[in-house]
Amino acid sequence: MKGHIFKIHSDFYYANTPDGVFECKIREILKKQKKEIYVGDFVELEGINENSKQAFISQILPRKNFIPKPKVANIDQVVVVSAIKEPSLDFEQLNRYLCFCEYYGLKPILCFNKNDLKDNDELITKINSIYKPLGYDIIFTSALEKSGLEELENKLKNKITVFCGLSGVGKSSLANAINPDLNLKTKSVSQKTDRGTHTTRHCEIVELKLNNSLENAKLVDTPGFSHLKFDFLMPAKISELFKEINELKKNCKFADCIHEHETGCAVIANIDSIEKTRYESYLQFLKEAKEYKTKITYQGNKTETKSKTVHNKTMTKISHKKRQTSRRKETQNTGKEDYNE
Repeated sequence: MKGHIFKIHSDFYYANTPDGVFECKIREILKKQKKEIYVGDFVELEGINENSKQAFISQILPRKNFIPKPKVANIDQVVVVSAIKEPSLDFEQLNRYLCFCEYYGLKPILCFNKNDLKDNDELITKINSIYKPLGYDIIFTSALEKSGLEELENKLKNKITVFCGLSGVGKSSLANAINPDLNLKTKSVSQKTDRGTHTTRHCEIVELKLNNSLENAKLVDTPGFSHLKFDFLMPAKISELFKEINELKKNCKFADCIHEHETGCAVIANIDSIEKTRYESYLQFLKEAKEYKTKITYQGNKTETKSKTVHNKTMTKISHKKRQTSRRKETQNTGKEDYNE
């Protein structure tokens, strides 16, 4: 039977199937292969117990896409939720989320929540001037006043959507405003730190009722993440994640230009056309990528795998301690013993 993982809690995986919801455990062979299951994965189930609604996951089916933070697979779009205030808008963090979407080939929608807070006209103008020319969809909402929700709902119809953003920006509040029956936990932002706290503890796909009708809209409720880093890419790849820099670099004199202070750099020559916070974000992500390059240059990044593929079939490797000695090896060792005697 095929299932769709909609929630993971501790070591239990909850799957929607044609026969209802099943509580699942993962087969030991997948653990040995270090296969990781994400919310949104489609899986094969076996050892099915219809009475207790329990089963085992024997295989993870191919994904069309995924993101590692939050750990979600097979999604249609990402709504990057930021707050106008409380917590203050962090342009670097916003650009970080956008670049991750670019890297994983996901469509981002920018949602700026808490638009009910006053004195934000200047900030809204700045947001529009930066991200509209880049082609990003922008929505301004207020979960408190329920403004902008209709526009957001139209984007969610017939989609599996991830809400991602820092803690306290109002991801759960927006979902509750659209569908109060969800009753997702919310918590106010700390006055001392100007930061939110994690109210969502795990990823879960929930059904959304739009305009009191179910229109196949599904939302992945996720914890907030604030420590995404580009410590897995080489420096030359960072420019590909910024639309404006990626376009300008076509005219750079050297192919390996990283647009920092090189001679003949078209990006530096047109630096006034790039918004300041965007280029500052680029330099920060470039710094992280340089640290990664240094690390793998001098330390290496090779890791021993726990599985191998033979004739298109994945098998778990046997540890050295458990691996049996071949008969040929035993014969050779016997010959050596006889010779030594």
